[in-house]
Amino acid sequence: MDHFTYKNGRMFAEDVALADIAKQVGTPFYVYSSATLTRHYKVFADALAGLDALVCFAVKANSNQAVIRTLAKLGAGADVVSGGELTRALQAGVKPGNIVFSGVGKSDGEIRMALRAGIKQINVESEPELDRISTIATEMGTVAPVALRVNPDVDAHTHEKISTGKLENKFGIEWTRVHEVYTKAAKLPGIEARGLAMHIGSQLLDLQPFRDAYVRAGDLVAMLRADGLSVEVLDIGGGLGIPYGETDETIAPSPDQYAQVVRDTLSGLDVELVLEPGRMIVGNAGILVSRVVYVKEGATRTFLIVDAGMNDLIRPTLYGAYHAIVPEREPVKGATLIDVDIVGPICETGDTFAKGRRLPHVNAGDLLVMRTAGAYGAVQSSTYNTRALVPEVMVNDSQFAIVRERLEVEDIIALDRLPDWLE
Repeated sequence: MDHFTYKNGRMFAEDVALADIAKQVGTPFYVYSSATLTRHYKVFADALAGLDALVCFAVKANSNQAVIRTLAKLGAGADVVSGGELTRALQAGVKPGNIVFSGVGKSDGEIRMALRAGIKQINVESEPELDRISTIATEMGTVAPVALRVNPDVDAHTHEKISTGKLENKFGIEWTRVHEVYTKAAKLPGIEARGLAMHIGSQLLDLQPFRDAYVRAGDLVAMLRADGLSVEVLDIGGGLGIPYGETDETIAPSPDQYAQVVRDTLSGLDVELVLEPGRMIVGNAGILVSRVVYVKEGATRTFLIVDAGMNDLIRPTLYGAYHAIVPEREPVKGATLIDVDIVGPICETGDTFAKGRRLPHVNAGDLLVMRTAGAYGAVQSSTYNTRALVPEVMVNDSQFAIVRERLEVEDIIALDRLPDWLE
């Protein structure tokens, strides 16, 4: 469910007309709904009621300060994967004790930043990283709370570029070596081994891989405890998929169904659970609004050329991802539909949002809405082709605010520097 609906023939974000935002902000732009963010977080958190669980929003899905602050005020923690994301989470008001730091390539500076901030834990991805954290923590005269990230060798049956839980993936420590490495961690200076972590992938629409991974995690916890090792925390990651509106209308599992898998497999472990939802919270809470620049009648097809490009929303190009695309003006009931390709202005054939999409007739100047763009949309945007960086807007009932200004071409070029010999 989201709060982007037609009212009197025009699409609104909550109680704000998209056309009104477009007049003030220009196109293209992202819009986030506070009400949708709030609802999705509460539905997910409520599904876990009765469990000792901390919900840490995966900042990589959407790192806008307004988004993080909205969720932090609801009690969310943060899962971060860089020093930049850690800085964003802290500045947005997330409590340090509710932040976990994941990621396979943490630099010395990022490790020191995390230890100085006093975050909840660092999820260790490899034995060399564990050794490095030990050295840095000892040098700083502190103790690093860590959880070992397990690679459970479970196939999430998702896109190859977002699969993280198979042995050939770069993430985590092979599950068969966890006992050995955890035993080592418990003895290392500057290290407090607090538990285990895992994340098997993103956009999972089948709950069985979660079940398989969590059963393996539970077995590992029992094995470690049997040898007298303390395991207080189990970070089970995120990855719960959402419906993007594909024509086959795949239905994603509900948070309640997912939570039941957690209860079935982990409720008796007596550990604090950490969960890292990202897409599930913010995906349907955001849209990308673009304007049709030209309607081009090609030799074999009709192209709608819009002012958004793959630099603004790269998911269709990068993953072959589907986004529902609808006109900002509500189509007349029974309107004739035609097949169109929706493409952007980037000098790449891959700059295509949809092929053969059935839409009612639209004209140059009309607005189109790309749904379910709140996750991995703006965070992956770029200035490719020296295009202005797309702005972000948040609505709250009848109010809206620009929460990231458009980075104009002049601002982008101003970042360049000429060497002395070219002056």
